[in-house]
Amino acid sequence: MHFKPGFTLALALASCVAMTACLDSGDDDVPPTVRETAFGAVEGSDDSAATGTYAWKGVPFAKPPVGALRWKAPADPDAWTTMRSTKKFANACVQYGRIYGPGTNNTYDATIASTLNQAVGSEDCLYLNIWRPASDETRLPVIVFIHGGSNVSGYTADPVYDGAKLAKTANAVVVTVNYRLGIFGFFNHAALKGGSNASEDSGNFAMLDNIKALQFVNRSIAAFGGDPGNVTVTGQSAGAIDVYALLTSPLMVNAPSKLMHRAVPLSGGISLASNLPAGSLPTLNPAAVSLAQGAALLNNLLIADGKATDSASAAAYAATQTPAQLADYLRGKDPAVLLGTLLAKLAALGLAGSGPIPDGAALPVDPVSAINAGNYLKVPVLAGNTRDEAKLFPSFLALSPALGGVSGRLVSDATLFNTQFSYKPDAAPTVTVEQWIPAVYLPVGTPVTGFNAKTDLLNLIFFTASRDNVLSALKSQQPGVWYYRFDWAQEPAPWNDIYGAAHAFDLPFVFGTFGPSLFANVANSTANQPGRLELSDAMMKSLGAFARNGDPNNAALGVTWPAWPAQLLFDATLTAKRITVQ
Repeated sequence: MHFKPGFTLALALASCVAMTACLDSGDDDVPPTVRETAFGAVEGSDDSAATGTYAWKGVPFAKPPVGALRWKAPADPDAWTTMRSTKKFANACVQYGRIYGPGTNNTYDATIASTLNQAVGSEDCLYLNIWRPASDETRLPVIVFIHGGSNVSGYTADPVYDGAKLAKTANAVVVTVNYRLGIFGFFNHAALKGGSNASEDSGNFAMLDNIKALQFVNRSIAAFGGDPGNVTVTGQSAGAIDVYALLTSPLMVNAPSKLMHRAVPLSGGISLASNLPAGSLPTLNPAAVSLAQGAALLNNLLIADGKATDSASAAAYAATQTPAQLADYLRGKDPAVLLGTLLAKLAALGLAGSGPIPDGAALPVDPVSAINAGNYLKVPVLAGNTRDEAKLFPSFLALSPALGGVSGRLVSDATLFNTQFSYKPDAAPTVTVEQWIPAVYLPVGTPVTGFNAKTDLLNLIFFTASRDNVLSALKSQQPGVWYYRFDWAQEPAPWNDIYGAAHAFDLPFVFGTFGPSLFANVANSTANQPGRLELSDAMMKSLGAFARNGDPNNAALGVTWPAWPAQLLFDATLTAKRITVQ
């Protein structure tokens, strides 16, 4: 940092209303990587030579939710008075290891396979990351991304979520957010309800984290050249569910300052079973499910500690304790114990999942009905799905005889990860479709019984049902709704059959991130690179146009993108993008 003698950040700021004003004034004493948040100054990284961006990683937006703050609404971080270095990602939020998780080292590496179903990450995790173009431009649109992972896993340090390419291509400020996961982010138990804070009592701590992050953006993003009056919130999978939750939350609708001005939910929904045709898979469970989870977790912990022998005696023991005693007991448990109990005991009961809790305070009891009644945040919406969403969930084919009755994948998570981690996409195939998919679903293109037909059926009752339900509700209230389907399936064989345009395969195209990641080695070949990069460029520019104007139409598409129920199809040949309207 090239400060003049006697320079202090406070002195520099004293002569400027905001850091952006200092930069605009041509003050060379303040490096472009130094910015002032509402809580203190941060110094990021100058990546202008490599990516054309500046980046700030691990910026705190709330106090660490540890100890007595576990299962509490997030609070503002303590202010700091010395320069804070924000050049590396902060901790992933505590979670049990999955193939989508952070492993031991908070990055994509071989430890992901060796830590499956083990506690990884930290409860000290409420940090966000910011990228912006390496320019002096101000009032840039802001794109805030909420990662997926079934609301139980995921981390912003995943290389797929690196925001540099998107920030540069979209000419926007990109923000990625950590939020509490699983039972740390969504937990519903009477012992934790103080009665004085309805949103905290809802158990929707992850939703409150995301709102706290948006409040940070509202207060501080101007210092990074972003426009707090033009914030697009996007998320994928569980992140899309969380975007819909924000869209319908009374806490957002009634916020003193508008925190979200556009919404981009990708591959998600927010429909209860009661909103959908019979036989559909919901994307939201009623609050009673989370209450059952909270009770079951406490009961099993008490049994493990020898305080009870079964659920009935555990409930009886709990009745002898005060809410404060039970809360202290739960907060005293190590994350590994809580997650171990969840997987060992609650999974068999169907109570290991997590997601927004429609309690009526933080989230309406029926969010889709709230949209139909006009009780939501009316902003332009750009939604999307992949054509073959369900190919990422082949185990779901075992849910019913109509879907096939047996899992559609033969390999374990560890084998999947290790195979893909070391795979060479430009070499001769070393995996066959027969090693991956059961014979009952082969050949994949067999009508009715093949893998394609069965995953199409799963897609229909899972993703398509929720999509149609929520987008129809939105369209009944506002004209500004657009939709894309991602059809790209140019992976080298046999991965084009195993995955095709599977769930999450659009993410590298949205971020322009084709480096090392879970699916990179089985998807990205030299042969498909030209078309892949051209399609990615168009998708990033479309997101940038939507963030800027509330309409995704832009010259890179080569076609006019009409509003829903029309669909824009994103696809490419090996050598060129192929974008059409359906």
